[in-house]
Amino acid sequence: MRLLLLSNSTMPGGPFLGWPQEHLERFLGTGKRVAFVPFAAITVSYDDYAERVRAVLAPMGHELFSLHAEEDKVKALKNADAVMVGGGNTFQLVRMLYNTELMRAIRVRVMGGLPYVGWSAGGNVAGPTMMTTNDMPVTEVPTMRTLGLVTFQINPHYTDATLEGHGGETRDQRLAEYLALNPKSVVAALREGTLLDVDGDRVTVEGRGMRVFRHGQGPKEIAGGVVLRASLGDA
Repeated sequence: MRLLLLSNSTMPGGPFLGWPQEHLERFLGTGKRVAFVPFAAITVSYDDYAERVRAVLAPMGHELFSLHAEEDKVKALKNADAVMVGGGNTFQLVRMLYNTELMRAIRVRVMGGLPYVGWSAGGNVAGPTMMTTNDMPVTEVPTMRTLGLVTFQINPHYTDATLEGHGGETRDQRLAEYLALNPKSVVAALREGTLLDVDGDRVTVEGRGMRVFRHGQGPKEIAGGVVLRASLGDA
């Protein structure tokens, strides 16, 4: 399998998909026909979202078609050389992936070698479940099970910052709650400007780094440039 899993699409003050551009170019290679999944968008139209991504890929020599515009979405996916799943709201994304029967179709194709790029919600759904999303549950999902392309959970947009005067739980506390109820899980918490490049049984951390959380253990910092087993068993 080949996966590129991004915490975020845009850094403050930077262009859309600007910070990972070199990684995208290297990952996708040349002349790909890319299927885009815009279903995490809520306040932006699918057409507009697709155009934003198309504007990034076209100068790289790739052709983008958005699955929302295809009558038979599963059949259209069969003609893709790569698939990209955009960020937004994870609950809406998961609901639509099941409604369109793309959840299974994407998993089958990616397990068979189709390159997968996902950011934010699109990265979160690469894990076994969506249970470590940060998003508000604005719609119901049939199940929280997701693509299961990697064995570990993903928490995008990770921050260990605390806000003065804020009485709510920190991200670390939220992840500790998840692990208390799911003690066998491993969580990869990706800082902004971080991505995971998955190539078969290897995961390369690129960018600002991540924290790995396990039940009953303190978080472990993993810097950019580190290569790990795909299970994160050596993290």
